[in-house]
Amino acid sequence: MRAHGNLTFRMLMSIVVSLAFAAMIFCPSSLRAQGVPKFEVDPSWPKPLPGRWVTGEMGGVCVDSQDHVFIAQRVSDVGGMDGHLEGLTNDELNAGQPAPPVIEFDAEGKVVNSWGDPKILPKDLHGCAVDKEGHVWIDGSEDGIVQEYSHDGKELLLQIGKKGVFDSSDGTVMGAPLNKSESQFFRVSEIGFDPRNGDVYVADGHAKGKGNNNYRIVVFDKTGHYLRQWTLHRSPEEAATAARPTIHCVRVSNDELVYACDRWMNRLQVFDTKGNFIKDMPFSFKIWTPLPASASGASKDAAQVGSVSSVEFSIDPGQKYMYAINEIDEEIDIVERASGKVMSSFGRPGHQVGEFMHAHTMALDSKGNLYVGESVDGRRVQKFKLVSK
Repeated sequence: MRAHGNLTFRMLMSIVVSLAFAAMIFCPSSLRAQGVPKFEVDPSWPKPLPGRWVTGEMGGVCVDSQDHVFIAQRVSDVGGMDGHLEGLTNDELNAGQPAPPVIEFDAEGKVVNSWGDPKILPKDLHGCAVDKEGHVWIDGSEDGIVQEYSHDGKELLLQIGKKGVFDSSDGTVMGAPLNKSESQFFRVSEIGFDPRNGDVYVADGHAKGKGNNNYRIVVFDKTGHYLRQWTLHRSPEEAATAARPTIHCVRVSNDELVYACDRWMNRLQVFDTKGNFIKDMPFSFKIWTPLPASASGASKDAAQVGSVSSVEFSIDPGQKYMYAINEIDEEIDIVERASGKVMSSFGRPGHQVGEFMHAHTMALDSKGNLYVGESVDGRRVQKFKLVSK
């Protein structure tokens, strides 16, 4: 009986070990990696919009101290310089009505406020950010301005730049970008804040311009006073080629590092807060192989949307992890910040809940939940709950 019992025990242990080995093979990397944050989509967020509102492309997503989520979305622009429709389609307009440009949701996903006059807001809304005072900052990728609004949107508190004027050779969007002005921009991508003192960091250079040389970070204090600026880093080899610079995001970490999405070059660039270049953090796309333009009908530039277009930091004080939108693979990469190693990811291409179609921008709330806004054919915002860390 004792021998039989020992044999049974050994058989059971063998089965347990086999199952554990199989789990290591078949479980997602997010389950295997100890301590790496894991997310699940919240299909109940947001709640249905009031009336017959229809949203367009998500230009920006931001969160305030109360975990209210703001979206800056494009419903009034009929077409952008990149050649795709940015406003609503005829079918959408026939069935519904354009939602206001800026919409505020509470933590449960219910609309609590909306505002925005397209004639005053920057053209082609592209980013939003909420400062420590609760003021909402807005920018646009086809304009030369940055605006600061009261939390409820009723008051324009500050505007840097003159609407419709660009930091270019002729003052228009068609001119050659200059990267010089202390009070005017050229196609702003995003706004970030220094968590220590509230300094405002502006990523100026959403897309290539004539001369292919618009890619700078401009820094102001919280009153809008100009402090300094610098351009993205280019090695001598890159400077001599047709390297496509597009600064698509800017974030400042708790340890005083500035991260800029060098979108077309598939990497983050890291600086100190004075603009001194520290390092490149490359990101590789791994799944998607584009069809030739003649076969797919896609733009010849389709393969160059970039593998990093937005970044946020984990909520622990040391910000051990970064979350980066991998726009080519349509997923969120979870990255160890010190090493730049991709530890896990979630998402895939598609239109179903939890999938992405042109993931474009994102924001993080105080609980570590992520809100991801989709542009072009996605045109929605989704919430992903932090379920482990």
